[in-house]
Amino acid sequence: MKPRITVLTLGVDDLERSLHFYRDGLGFSTEGIVGQEFEHGAVAFFDLHAGLKLAIWSRKDISYEAKVPLAAPSSTEMTIGHNVGSKAEVDQVIEQARQAGATITDPPHDTFWGGYSAHFLDPDGHLWEVVWNPAWELEP
Repeated sequence: MKPRITVLTLGVDDLERSLHFYRDGLGFSTEGIVGQEFEHGAVAFFDLHAGLKLAIWSRKDISYEAKVPLAAPSSTEMTIGHNVGSKAEVDQVIEQARQAGATITDPPHDTFWGGYSAHFLDPDGHLWEVVWNPAWELEP
């Protein structure tokens, strides 16, 4: 299998609330909710970078579409890593997330491996890590 991941979809309980968080709170670019004319079709896509998109879709609709039982969400199933270019940028993004309504679970701090990171939960409990890794050079 050649990895061609182009969309990361987050299951959410309230599409409007999540749209507000990501679009208005974090400033992610989107055309808003599309597909509302279809049963189980309402979704919002956010442009990230290099052709990658973040989608938010109702957990109930994901369950229906994928034919898997709707289960209780867990914040420890995965993290979404957001890499930035400096410690100051970690602080800035965490403050923006806090103001948007995120729960800061792990405030910015120096890591044991020489970086600087913090974690927050979005309104549906998805865990994000905001991290500066001095060994990684980011594209502008």
